[in-house]
Amino acid sequence: MINIKEDTNVVNLLGEIIEDLNFSHEIFGEKFYNTRIKIKRLSESEDILPVTISERLLEDFELYVGKKIGILGQLRSYNKSVNGKNRLILTVFARELVEFEEGKKDPNNIFLDGYICKNPVYRKTPLGREITDLLLAVNRSYNKSDYIPSIAWGRNAKFSKNLNIGDRVQIWGRIQSREYEKKLDNGKVDKKVAYEVSVSKMKKLSENNSK
Repeated sequence: MINIKEDTNVVNLLGEIIEDLNFSHEIFGEKFYNTRIKIKRLSESEDILPVTISERLLEDFELYVGKKIGILGQLRSYNKSVNGKNRLILTVFARELVEFEEGKKDPNNIFLDGYICKNPVYRKTPLGREITDLLLAVNRSYNKSDYIPSIAWGRNAKFSKNLNIGDRVQIWGRIQSREYEKKLDNGKVDKKVAYEVSVSKMKKLSENNSK
């Protein structure tokens, strides 16, 4: 797939459309649609990811449930008010659609270059596996930023737990979907899906914007 050089937010996906296109919004007369794409992991489990696509990209590609497609884009975030509370929503913003490549070994990869904007949270699983939760602010045009939740494991978790707010880092990994349950005040359990970047490699470029 095509790579965009010198970009701070690059996503490459290869997968199968599993949801009909739904109208999302319109900006300056350009319509955007939402769908979801299914991507297989090496473990044979799957990630189900939300995708936002401009009508311009649909002129050359007919998208339908079951269609296999390649997507080049960015992972973007926005705030949405849900029951009076702000919620961070993530979606893959498609910048280009390409033909599906059979047999590609890495069908889900992302590169981010941004800044730590929340203190890392280090923890261990009941089995002793080390994990660090990160929130990365990635700048884009027009003075906007995307806030990307990321999770580091093992050696990367040990490294990233010592990062500070303002440190500039680069990370490589994949976008994963994760189901979890949230207990409500009435005792019922609400099933939800979280999206985050699972870090496979990372590098610190500078500290607190000062170097």
